[in-house]
Order: sequence, then C-alpha cells, then structure tokens
Amino acid sequence: MPKLTESKRLLRQAKKRLPGGVNSPVRAYGSVDGTPPFVERGKGAFLYDVDGNEYIDYVGSWGPLILGHANPAVLRAVREAMAKGTSFGAPTERETLLAEAVTRAVPSLEKMRMVSSGTEAVMSAIRLARGVTGRDRILKFDGCYHGHSDGLLVGAGSGVATLGIPGSPGVPEAMTELTVLAPFNDLDAVQQAFERWGDELACVLLEPIAGNMGSIPPVDGFLAGLRELCDAHGALLLFDEVMTGFRVAHGGAQQLYDVKPDLTTLGKVVGGGLPAAVYGGRRDWMERIAPEGDVYQAGTLSGNPLAVAAGLETLGQLEEPGVYDKLSALGQQLTSGLVEIAKDEGVPFTAGYRGGMVGFFFHPGPVTSYADSQQSHDARFRRFFSAMLDQGIYLPPSRFEAAFLSLAHKPRDVARTLDAARVAMRKASRVD
Repeated sequence: MPKLTESKRLLRQAKKRLPGGVNSPVRAYGSVDGTPPFVERGKGAFLYDVDGNEYIDYVGSWGPLILGHANPAVLRAVREAMAKGTSFGAPTERETLLAEAVTRAVPSLEKMRMVSSGTEAVMSAIRLARGVTGRDRILKFDGCYHGHSDGLLVGAGSGVATLGIPGSPGVPEAMTELTVLAPFNDLDAVQQAFERWGDELACVLLEPIAGNMGSIPPVDGFLAGLRELCDAHGALLLFDEVMTGFRVAHGGAQQLYDVKPDLTTLGKVVGGGLPAAVYGGRRDWMERIAPEGDVYQAGTLSGNPLAVAAGLETLGQLEEPGVYDKLSALGQQLTSGLVEIAKDEGVPFTAGYRGGMVGFFFHPGPVTSYADSQQSHDARFRRFFSAMLDQGIYLPPSRFEAAFLSLAHKPRDVARTLDAARVAMRKASRVD
C-alpha cells in the first residue's frame, strides 16, 4: 500500500490557495474517497510521487503523452526551442510545419487555426459554424464533454458527472437554451431534433468516440447517419477529436470510421504534452476567420513555440510504421485480460479499446450511451481503483474517464497491471 504522508501534507497546504487543492476538479480524488498522489516526476510509462512510490501510468496527463513521459526527443526539441525564446506573439515557420503535419494526418483540415486549449478550440469552431450558417442553435450529446465554455456545460459527462452536478451555477440559462441535447448513439433522437430545429441548427457537435462517459464507440451507422442528416439540413458536422485525434488512429476517429466532418478540433497529442490545440476544416470556411474574414478569434499564446516544438516531434514519431499496431496490441492485451479476470471473479464487467484509448465499466454491457455508463457500479469501481493504486497502478480516478496507453508501455507493464487487477477485482467482487 503506498504511503502518501507527504502528499497529504501538500494537499492540506494546497487547499489554502487552490479550490480542492487542485487546478482541475477530478484530480482531487473526491469520487474515489482518496488522497491524490502529488507527482514529482514521470519517465516513460511510469510516474513517481513525492512519497517515493512508483506507478504504471494509464492517465498520461489525460491523453497527450502518447510517447510516454519525458520522451528524450521531445525534451530535446523543447530545450532547443526554449533557448531561442519562450513566446513571441509573432508568426514562426514551425507553426506552418506543424499545420502541414496535421493536414498530412487529417486531410479534412485543409486550413486551421492554433489555440491553447481544447475548450478554446471547440468554442471557436462553434463560433465559426454559426458564422458560416447564420444559425444559432447547436446539437450536442448527453455525456460528451467539450470544455467548460458556458453553452456546453449541459449533459457534459466527465468532470461534472464525477462531481454529481448537472452543469454549473454561474452559467446563465440564456447561454444554454441554444444547446439542443440528444442521447449519444441515438440517430432517431437526432432526426427528431432536426425535424423540430432543422433550420436553426448550425452544427452537430460530438466526440466521435465518447471519452468522457468512459470510452464508448459509435454504433454502426451512427456517424454516417449524422453526416447524412447534416447534409440534408444544411448544418455542419463538428468532430471534437481533442481526445481521439492521433490516439485511435493516425488520422483520428474520422479515419477509423471513414466519415469526414466539416470541422474538427484537436488537442492533447497535437501539443506533445504542452498546452496546444487546433480547430480547422474546409479552406473556404476557415477563410471566414479573421484577419481573412469576419469571424473573430485571437490568442496571445496561440502557436507558442515550445508547444509547437513538442507537437512537431510527437507527430513526427507517430508517422513511423507500426505505431498504431503496437498501441492496439497493448489495448487488446489489457482489455481482454481484464475481462477474463472479471469473469473468473464473477464480476459484471465490460471493456474495450480503440488504438491507445481504453474504457471499462463495472456493467455487463453493452454500454452505448451516457445512461448506460451511469449504471456502471460506482462502489465496485472505487474498490477496484483503490486496490490498483495500492499496487502501483495509476488509473483515472473517475468511472467516467477513459484511460490511455502510450508507446512507452511494454507488454510486461500490462502483464504486471493484470497481476494487480486479479487482486483488485477480487476485492471489487465483495461489494454488493
């Protein structure tokens, strides 16, 4: 069992200045009744806390670290960039090189704008969709999280679900009344929404693989059906690939499922572990963005040279052959092993993976919606999570979050994880 004496002291100290002692809510470990380990450093597939404990990490900074912690080539690229200056607020050649690398992987992004966070990317893409269509309403899906901008904290899954709150005080009703909500994977509900609001919907926004209610893939025909409905009603299809981009395939979920959105947002991996994100799409629509057009968006640190350097190096390594085969093999090893262990212990359980993105539920399955994910057994998850942490396995501290593999993980790390899971699943089986 890890000793967290110093982490507990640091949490008490942090709570004096930071809400919950953290700078993002789920990190506080409130939903798992625990103390968050305070991290000292990371290397490869491992994290090390201030109390001297080692963990196999399946959070990966919530997705960006597809190469693992402290990748030597990424660190070298950032050091070289930093030696020339940390921020200019002026154009640099490497911003264009990163944009070209993104387009090679995701051809639907013919033109793009760099920003500093996924929240900012989605907010800006919605503004563009409204500007292009002249419409105000958007449709999003229950349980999909797209950042904390006001109009999107409706049925937002992930953090707000973990905390057990429906949205957020401080968000005026007027900011959310233009957001239409539908169940994920329910094409009939989307059809009904178009029948009512069709000439008012600027876009349909979704995570093509939902990663903030666990990890839930689209059912057959769902994405293609959305494409057809948007085309029929003149709305734009907006894929939030902040989580899935470069994660589930080199070209993201749109490559995996062969459905081309009108607009795409990318984040996490695109910055190689530093704050960076992108939104983009068809060239003529992106030319509506200032200074070429009339849709305004700006940001002082957009295209930051350190983030661009980390992103360039990361995307370059992801162009190497066999990368996604390796991630998929690890995902298969992990999820099939967990399912077999749960079966042996008589625990209702389902798990799946897409590339380096993993999800599991204490639920017999199938899990295809936010409503299904809410039926995942919370007490069993908490018992499993705590037992895994005690054995040095660092999982997302919420049953509504996806887990992530990196290229730094080895089959032996997954085998060690499964050994720990046998003990943890046995403890989870004792919860009614």
